[in-house]
Amino acid sequence: MDPLIIARLQFASTTIFHYFFVPTSIGLAFTIAIMQTMYVVKKKDIYRKMTKFWGALFLINFAVGVVTGIFQEFQFGMNWSTYSRFVGDVFGPSLAIEGLLAFFLESTFIAVWVFGWNRLPKKVHLASIWLVSIGTIASAFWILSANSFMQNPVGFELTAERAQMNNFGAILTNPHLWAQFPHVLITSIVTGAFLVAGISAWKLLRKHDIEMFKRSFRISIIIGASAAFIMLFTGHWQAQYLVESQPMKMAAAEALWETSEDPAPFSVFASINTEEKLNDYEIQIPYLLSFLSFNSFSGSLEGLNQLQADYEAEYGPGNYIPPVKTLFWVFRIMTGSGGLLLLLGLYGGYVSRKNQVPKPNIFLKIMPWAMALPFIANTAGWMMTEMGRQPWVVYGVMKTEDAVSPSVTAGEMLFSLITFTLIYTVLAILTVFLFKRHIEKPVFVEDKEEQTHDPFDSEKGDKNHVAT
Repeated sequence: MDPLIIARLQFASTTIFHYFFVPTSIGLAFTIAIMQTMYVVKKKDIYRKMTKFWGALFLINFAVGVVTGIFQEFQFGMNWSTYSRFVGDVFGPSLAIEGLLAFFLESTFIAVWVFGWNRLPKKVHLASIWLVSIGTIASAFWILSANSFMQNPVGFELTAERAQMNNFGAILTNPHLWAQFPHVLITSIVTGAFLVAGISAWKLLRKHDIEMFKRSFRISIIIGASAAFIMLFTGHWQAQYLVESQPMKMAAAEALWETSEDPAPFSVFASINTEEKLNDYEIQIPYLLSFLSFNSFSGSLEGLNQLQADYEAEYGPGNYIPPVKTLFWVFRIMTGSGGLLLLLGLYGGYVSRKNQVPKPNIFLKIMPWAMALPFIANTAGWMMTEMGRQPWVVYGVMKTEDAVSPSVTAGEMLFSLITFTLIYTVLAILTVFLFKRHIEKPVFVEDKEEQTHDPFDSEKGDKNHVAT
């Protein structure tokens, strides 16, 4: 057993599982904040019920996400101690600010939001959920500032044993951060919105609380469609940045072995031969790759074989080509999933226009399954981000093989991998159980205690907006 392979498998499993919860928290918090804003503005009880229903799912997701994040931190110390020592001086400020500012902001105002119903003024209570949403976004920003250093190391100097930060401003203005963060933020909003839309469609199919879930569906599908449309542009901008900053990653994502002709075609399908370093067969769209890369129907891209020679000249002998087959297909899975989300979002907005209930047709039956698309796209995107950087753990500075813990054996790593996998399995089962139990229970129309304290409940006509 190779300790490096096991360590990489554990990093992949912990990161992928943790990232199921991160974008969900960001997207749900944002969507719930909009729903509660509508409650405060329109003063209709149905929006309060809606906010509380989806808020319970957010709390479950947030709690499990915290646990999975802790396990992710453990595996850094166990399996990647050399890497941790090397980047500790650079990562320290970003991770400290994420924990002390962003996470504390989230956790503090989650408590204010949960216990502040009917105890705080409406607008103050609304501010608490918006602060939670801002906290989730800020947390992502600081984590991505650390990840962006791995992709494009800036603001540091090399000492005998480690990278030492000498310019915090450079970390915060890292071009990779500002290419990556908007895309991560928008995809997270898409994730939360489509989760709400999918569950709402499931409830509508079963004719549960029609009025509430009709409105939930409409709000979430509009948010999801809008974010999915913006996502096309943020993803496009990030890809264009990577063409310049990490050409090897993008060449691998296109299975481009030789420097392309001008203009460059886009490969829709390719039979990739990694041994011969060529494609046995491919289906291409002329001009499209040049347009996607340069916003022009002209321009060529350097191929993997040429980049390999360039990297050997700069960094010394070695294999600098990442796993081409994996990157080629995860890139298409990611972009294909994003395209489907946009089409579903646009159609969903159309069929739910003017507050009409979407009929129980094939579209409503598809939407619960479509909840998986954002998670598939997110996972594929992070696989491309991390695997496309190989063989580097810090691009151009430290190789992955040099980052693993020297004193941890393969058997110990395998034991921790199996243990973490079992724990994650239990957490996954628990999360699905809690989500399912909450989703299936009815939403009650009246809550006497809240009606006593809530002046909005006495508004005429509000009670007619909720169906049991």
